[in-house]
Amino acid sequence: MKRICVIGGSRYFGKLLVRRLVEAGHQVTVINRGSTPPLPGTEHLVADRDDENALLTALGSRTFDVVVDQVCYTPVQAAVAARVFRDRTARYVMTSTIEVYDPATAALPCVPHGTPVPEDVVDPAAWRVEMDLPWHDAAYLEAHYAEGKRQAEALFTREGGFAFAAVRSAHVLGGGVREFTGRLAHYTERVGQGTRIAVHATVLPTVFIHYEELADLLLWATTGGDFTGPVNACSDGLLDVRALVAVIAAQAGRAPVYRIVAAGEEASPFSFDRHYAMSNARAKELGFSFSRVTDWLPGAITEALDADAVPAT
Repeated sequence: MKRICVIGGSRYFGKLLVRRLVEAGHQVTVINRGSTPPLPGTEHLVADRDDENALLTALGSRTFDVVVDQVCYTPVQAAVAARVFRDRTARYVMTSTIEVYDPATAALPCVPHGTPVPEDVVDPAAWRVEMDLPWHDAAYLEAHYAEGKRQAEALFTREGGFAFAAVRSAHVLGGGVREFTGRLAHYTERVGQGTRIAVHATVLPTVFIHYEELADLLLWATTGGDFTGPVNACSDGLLDVRALVAVIAAQAGRAPVYRIVAAGEEASPFSFDRHYAMSNARAKELGFSFSRVTDWLPGAITEALDADAVPAT
């Protein structure tokens, strides 16, 4: 049994991770702002992770074997957590994102189209941290989500004082109404209604992961793995937006309608005109086994279609 602290963990794959940690017999403490009731079997601490004094007060003298950070978006948040948990844990796992590789958000090494992007394209040990940027401004943070994640990884890597791992998640699907981003629902609704879907003229493939598989990988990274540094988390198999919509259309029995967007115009989710599909080779070498996206995608689409069919109340 390990003592594990989860920051966030109140919804989607984070909530599932907490449940699986409890079911595995671990002692789980969840820290959030208290808007969601705690899962049975967990200790619940209410604190704003941005408030260092509140975190220290809530934690008291507690120490942990591992901390899992589901909701770190900026180097400022990372710096607070690094100070608070430096002498409280030996290992820290942060949920990061495929967006760190988006070449539209930073000057990154060029990766040829068709070559899966490895972790060393973004090296947190060498990435510049800028604490004086307006990270507390919600609009700025939304526009600089990828950079916030890159800098948070870098801060933890250099100043954490503990073994640090970053799980860079692919685009997460599955769970029907639990998939709170609504990105898959965006397509199931439009296909079902015959609404036009905005895509680039030439679309490039990306990678996905089922929310249950991501919870499994985070469980492995928390309780079974001792690796450090970034690791990519994505199911096997590339998929572009048209291929995704084709599967939805086949299950819905409706033909999709597209609208081609001009260069620089906003397109629908998962329509990419730039390449940054990740490689999952490192996770496999470390011992994690991935499913194929084609194994679980039809079920995820069925859940989304079923959710669309439920009348709003």
